[in-house]
Amino acid sequence: MLIEMMKSKIHRVSVTEANLNYVGSITIDRELLKAANIFEGERVYIVNNNNGERFDTYVIAGEEGSGVVCLNGAAARKVQPGDIIIIIAYAQMTPEEAKEFKPTVIFPDSATNRI
Repeated sequence: MLIEMMKSKIHRVSVTEANLNYVGSITIDRELLKAANIFEGERVYIVNNNNGERFDTYVIAGEEGSGVVCLNGAAARKVQPGDIIIIIAYAQMTPEEAKEFKPTVIFPDSATNRI
């Protein structure tokens, strides 16, 4: 049996852009991705603290050090620039693996999206 556990979390970053006319995804500063152990193309769940929206999409790596957090495509309708969001990635593992596993959680400055 496999269970789904939180693997990585970027806690409270600000949405910098919402681009409706782009192929769907979330663009995240490569520096944040590295620190949180999230991969380009990985499925992530987004929790919008401002309006309660919860949805999933996949990651596109943005320019390192830019602070970019941009929701693209249809997901752009679920956020506004300035909204505070939480980005969570999950992994499937056995219960035995889960007992030993430690997720990566980062807490960037939500004013700048820098660690």
